[in-house]
Amino acid sequence: MKRLLYLKFLLGYLLFFVLGFLVIAFFSAHLTENYLLHSAGERLYNEACLLADACTPYGGTGANLNTVSPRIETVAGCIDSTAWLMDRQGQIVYDTARTDTGRQIADFNPADTGKAHYVTGRFYGHFSYDMISVYAPISGSYQIFGYIVLHLPVKEALSSRDSILNVVYLTGLIIFALSLILLIVFHRIVYRPLRKITVAARQFAEGHLEYRCQVHSGDEMGYLSNTLNFMASELSKMEEYQRKFISDVSHDFRSPLTTIKGYLEAIMDGTIPPELHDKYIRLVIAETERLTKLTQNTLALQSLESRGTYLDLTDFDINQVVKNTAAAFEGACLPKRITFDLTFPSRILMVRADLSKIQQVLYNLIDNAIKFSHNGSVIWLETSERFDKVFVSVRDTGIGIPKDSQKKIWERFYKTDLSRGRDKRGTGLGLSIVKEIIQAHGQNIDVISTIGVGSEFIFSLQKPSGEEGRRSPS
Repeated sequence: MKRLLYLKFLLGYLLFFVLGFLVIAFFSAHLTENYLLHSAGERLYNEACLLADACTPYGGTGANLNTVSPRIETVAGCIDSTAWLMDRQGQIVYDTARTDTGRQIADFNPADTGKAHYVTGRFYGHFSYDMISVYAPISGSYQIFGYIVLHLPVKEALSSRDSILNVVYLTGLIIFALSLILLIVFHRIVYRPLRKITVAARQFAEGHLEYRCQVHSGDEMGYLSNTLNFMASELSKMEEYQRKFISDVSHDFRSPLTTIKGYLEAIMDGTIPPELHDKYIRLVIAETERLTKLTQNTLALQSLESRGTYLDLTDFDINQVVKNTAAAFEGACLPKRITFDLTFPSRILMVRADLSKIQQVLYNLIDNAIKFSHNGSVIWLETSERFDKVFVSVRDTGIGIPKDSQKKIWERFYKTDLSRGRDKRGTGLGLSIVKEIIQAHGQNIDVISTIGVGSEFIFSLQKPSGEEGRRSPS
């Protein structure tokens, strides 16, 4: 498997590292330079203001230079700068560097600094390299006598920039090195589990449903792994169901087909005499009806599962439906001398459901009860109501259902070991269809059964909205 996700994440991390370092280098250098220039400018301006205040009593006259110049020299030496004493016209009266005394600065304008306390540049073209320049007015008696001007080479102000940037770069590199932890965490917590999940998905796609994804964690990856394992387990069960389905269908189709083939061959070769043809033709017709029923039930169940159940909801009397359905089984009950005991809480009990499908539910449940009831027994059909629900019960005193089979009887083609000996005509689909129909109504069906005692199936239906069932005295 190609490690594309890992490579993408690694390339993304490297790109983040390069871009992050470039951004840090650019902004750090820019911000550091601005900070150093601003700091140096403010420091020079404060010193210039102090010198200007010291020069105020002397009026800025040349006669007092011997008194003022020592202090200017001292301050300029302390801050490694060049200091000028200028008059109002821009002439340099005194220069601590002894090189520009008496020179005139053309176009000198103290307002050029604007609101800033300093300017950077070559100071009206006087210097051959960039300087930080500040000036403070020497004033007294409400007039300006001159200016104290301090100059500091920009390269001097920025002399500590490289040292500061080295610290910033080193810190950035340490942070990026520590961020490798993210790569390690991604590899261990995300990539490795995801790789295992991908392998498991491929195994499942190739049909190896016994494979299990070994990701044991309490996060989303662990949940996804458990979900895949559960899916594989369910698919494995579905494959088993499919094999069982094919086996059961083959078995249920093979028996009547063998019977039909045997009887027809016997009729054709004369083994069965002409006077018995009608009898065996009726047996053949019965077997074909069994095949027809099996096919219809299979198609009905497939339709319910694949497209869902379309319900034509109407209000009807469930008591009357129970009566009519029970009456349809009188012919089947006569040979076994089975009778029905019908119990209703009222003459009319209205429900809201799909009439034809509820008839099918009752038909399947009563048909099962007759198949597994003893000769001369009674089948109880009962309706009851509680709050907004109506409950319908079909109870027999037949062979019962083993406890370990009671959850499986709703599976298609499932037959208990006890029923296989008694039910020669069943398809194993009736209860599956019943379950699908009841669930489509949003209701429930339960079974209570004991071996040798009998079984009771109870399902619920909804009363019509806004009604209490319109009961009449029985």
